[in-house]
Amino acid sequence: MINKKPTFRKLTPSFGSSILVKQHVDNVDKSFAYWHFHPELELIYINKGQGKTHIGNHLSYFNNSQLILIGSNLPHNGFTDRLTANGTETTIQFKSNFLGNDFLEVPEMANIVSLFERAKKGIRFKVETKQKIGPKIEKLTKYQGLKRVFKFLEILDYLATTDDYTILNADGFSFETEAQDSSKVDVIYKYVNKNFQRHISLDEIAEEVSMTVPAFCRYFKKATGKTFTQLVNEYRVVHATKLLNESQMSIADICFECGFNNFSHFNKQFNEIVGKSASNYRKEIKMMIG
Repeated sequence: MINKKPTFRKLTPSFGSSILVKQHVDNVDKSFAYWHFHPELELIYINKGQGKTHIGNHLSYFNNSQLILIGSNLPHNGFTDRLTANGTETTIQFKSNFLGNDFLEVPEMANIVSLFERAKKGIRFKVETKQKIGPKIEKLTKYQGLKRVFKFLEILDYLATTDDYTILNADGFSFETEAQDSSKVDVIYKYVNKNFQRHISLDEIAEEVSMTVPAFCRYFKKATGKTFTQLVNEYRVVHATKLLNESQMSIADICFECGFNNFSHFNKQFNEIVGKSASNYRKEIKMMIG
């Protein structure tokens, strides 16, 4: 039986407020680590942490601060194995028309409207923007009412005019399954997250979601735009980047620890997914730390 989890999350700001601001210190509640979406946009700032970023088709590992804008109805997973022992995560959730539909038509809002459009693919802001805007996001919790709205508009205005960012789903992202069906995708991602270090057969994963193998393959490709094998390889490579960041293990050992049983296949997949070899990736990390 499939454990049906809610995939549409209803968000409610506090009374008298049009934007929802939340702040987590220490470990984040993992009960929200599931594949979900909502009409609200989500601006997330983590001042220190590590974990997976899974937004649309984008999957990566981070080991630093993060500033991300997730667009309306863009599916994403909670950041599962994040450790924020000495860090803070601040999340702002808001509808694009939180100041009314007419406000979006004002000429001065054109840049912000464009920002909201770009956010449908997911936006990760780079170091300079994180350093400038991160503290402003954290301070939002101290303001209420109109003052909070003004401060938030200042943040949006800066994000709308900077070019210090990358788009996470540059080729676009289309989530074609029915809303109630995306609980299957959640089951699949959870299963892969738990078992990617060993071989997962198509029979095994199809059985998890009560489907035949051909039906599963068609469904998964339509829902995510990739094959199941591609997804498993991405999880393995993301885990490899985590180990390259945090451990002294040899690259050969990391290859087998991540579930690959062939070193040349690991190198090929790492290159394709990360855009560089595992050895170059590790060299770059050492240069950054040094």
